[in-house]
Amino acid sequence: MLLKRRIEIVCLALSLAMFAAGCKKKAPPPPPPPPPAPVVTPAPPPPRAPTVAQFTAEPSSIQRGQSSTLRWEVSGNVTSVAIDNGIGTVQNTGNRRVFPSDSTTYTLTATGAGGTTTASATVNVSSPPPPPPPPPPPPVDHGTVTSRLSSDVQDAYFDYDKSDIRADAQQALTQDATALKSILTDFPSATIVVEGNCDERGSAEYNLGLGDRRATSAKDFLVQLGVPADRLRTISYGKERPVCTEQTEACWQKNRHVHFSAGQ
Repeated sequence: MLLKRRIEIVCLALSLAMFAAGCKKKAPPPPPPPPPAPVVTPAPPPPRAPTVAQFTAEPSSIQRGQSSTLRWEVSGNVTSVAIDNGIGTVQNTGNRRVFPSDSTTYTLTATGAGGTTTASATVNVSSPPPPPPPPPPPPVDHGTVTSRLSSDVQDAYFDYDKSDIRADAQQALTQDATALKSILTDFPSATIVVEGNCDERGSAEYNLGLGDRRATSAKDFLVQLGVPADRLRTISYGKERPVCTEQTEACWQKNRHVHFSAGQ
């Protein structure tokens, strides 16, 4: 009887224990582990635009007609380099002489996968100074009126007892007119004396008159050829100034003439 009672108590205790265990809330299972993070490869950096390390004009100021030298250096990812104002495509590094006629700004354009880079260089052009005036011409040595008359002017001759201008005298006086006009131009204040001369035959008084007529005829002929009348004056020496003293026709012919001298 006592044993039966103990068995019932044990059975009851087991039943209670099993009931209590069945009433407890079960714990949730642990979460699954997270998936592994994906491996991310960083994107490559974008290509950089070309770098213009140098772009200069040397010298930067010139006179028209002179030259300047452009110098450039481009580095980096470069596909083309060009300079405007007629230069065009160039190497990445180089130089070029330019001859601008006016102030000019040159622009260099460097192109690559990363973009375009530009740089500028200016050449200032000024007008050259005017040339110095030419030196004055050396003074012209015109000599003297007397020396010019001696070298450039010839006497004119007459027939016996005549004051007419014969053919050979016309030729001589025509050449004299050109020479006299040049002399009077070079010596603006000078006057020329037309001297009438005769041979020894006849009286002194008669020959003074004949010499005067010969000087006047020569002057009138020269004036007709353009020699200024107010720059000529006449004088008669008659037979007072012979150039030859022989008693021959050839000698007398030499004394029948007009001669030219510088006026006082």
